[in-house]
Amino acid sequence: MFRAIRVCVGLVAICFAVMVQAQDFDAVKRAAEQGDVEAQLKLGAMYSSGKGVAQDHAEAMKWVRKAAEQGHAFAQNYLGTMYASGQSVAQDYTEAVKWIRKAAEQGFGMAQGSLGWMYARGEGVAINDAEAARLLRLSAEKQQSILVEMAKDYGLALDDETLELTRGGAEKGHAIQQYKLGLLYANGEGVERNDIEAVKWFRLAAEQGDASAQSNLGIMYAEGRGVAQDYAEAVKLYRLAAEQGNAKAQYNLGAMYAEGRGVTKNDAETIKWFHKATEKGNVNAQFGLGVMCYYGRGVSKDYKEAMSWFRKVAEQGFSDAQYNLGLMYANGEGVERNDIEAVKWFRMAAEQGYSDAQNKLGVMYAEGEGVAQDYAEAVKWYRLAAEQGNANAQNNLGIMYDAGRGGVAQDYTESMKWFRLAAEQGFSDAQYNLGVMYAEGEGVAQDYAEAVKWYHLAAEQGNAKAQNNLGVMYAEGEGVARNDMEATKWFRASAEQGFSDAQNNLGTMYSAGRGVAQNNAEAIKWFRLAAEQGHENARNALKKLVAP
Repeated sequence: MFRAIRVCVGLVAICFAVMVQAQDFDAVKRAAEQGDVEAQLKLGAMYSSGKGVAQDHAEAMKWVRKAAEQGHAFAQNYLGTMYASGQSVAQDYTEAVKWIRKAAEQGFGMAQGSLGWMYARGEGVAINDAEAARLLRLSAEKQQSILVEMAKDYGLALDDETLELTRGGAEKGHAIQQYKLGLLYANGEGVERNDIEAVKWFRLAAEQGDASAQSNLGIMYAEGRGVAQDYAEAVKLYRLAAEQGNAKAQYNLGAMYAEGRGVTKNDAETIKWFHKATEKGNVNAQFGLGVMCYYGRGVSKDYKEAMSWFRKVAEQGFSDAQYNLGLMYANGEGVERNDIEAVKWFRMAAEQGYSDAQNKLGVMYAEGEGVAQDYAEAVKWYRLAAEQGNANAQNNLGIMYDAGRGGVAQDYTESMKWFRLAAEQGFSDAQYNLGVMYAEGEGVAQDYAEAVKWYHLAAEQGNAKAQNNLGVMYAEGEGVARNDMEATKWFRASAEQGFSDAQNNLGTMYSAGRGVAQNNAEAIKWFRLAAEQGHENARNALKKLVAP
């Protein structure tokens, strides 16, 4: 239900600890006050580092913002990373994206890289791998040497050889550098991935109170990476970071309460922490609030409120929310049913590769709901989802091959292939369909025992058709020893779900006294239920039992 935040990589934009060279503070301040943009940036760096003046984060933010508002790309990027890291200001990914995007749109390579990573990690924006790749590629094409010289001009130390300088700072006990080194090891950036080393450096930074390190160390414990899995320890670390305002930790802490991992399940706490994270623009938390409203967890069930949250996130390109919004339109939940709108949102998610949406879009084309019926389009979307391992789509694609629809020739062998892939994942409809193929000898040698096996697996999951067919196999003694009591058991399980074939069959068992005591009243009851659904055999049987 809730997506865990993965270990994030550090912003590639500012890979430096803000350090300024010795400068005349008064001269820099005079120039800054006169509107000199470079002086404003330098003055912000001096206040941030405490070099040449008493450290003052509020003043640092003020002067960096002035430079950024004049359109200075380096300052815009710097301001964005301050928001992203919570340096000198409350962490706010939405603001971070806003300023980093401004710099990226000017072609500033470091900002393009930072924005790329934010798209890759879903920080302040919905995850978008294609956009992340595009921006990171643009960033990589920039001349790093130019950026180094720019950093020097602004009195900032930008590491030209990130790993060695980061390691040097980390070994000297600098928490930010320890955190960054942990990220490099966790993500295999510039070094071979090593979760044990990542944990080591995250822990050192976390023990100094670094919220990002605490958050990421919590993830390592939650996932059992580099350390034995320990949900309670993960919760402890998430809480430390969350209480400092770290949005990812706030979301993850809420998710732990929602799932009861490392802490007693508590929906009220989930809502509390999700709300805190949404205030900082965390899209996962926004989506999570939609889920909580949809199911009425921690709040009253409210489809309209759920739809409001899903729409907010969907419009940011978040595929999970786009899919959920499509479902709500398709089902008329919180809004009047609108298949055209459903198709619109399914398509958005499907085009991002979201397999459930691809399958659902295929269904809409197959059924002609919200779009002109088009079996070829249905097959296209089923295949895209099926090739990702989506069991529902695999089953649907198997049905298309079985029927020879959508531009594919009837091919029982291909149908069997897709049914089996889905059945082996435990998808009950596919297990039932595979049982039918074995019972009929389509695409495979007829094998009643195999048919019984697959019917049984589906029947135990409550599949009404499989329950009925399993009852038939027991009644006929095909693939299994004849057993009228077992047959009646499965007919009843299916009939009680309203399946008319099973209702007719159960009526037959009562009429003949097979597996149950003969009872015309019960037979009539079940025949009538089937007949009311239009079952012709049940109607005929009913006529024989009921006097005119």
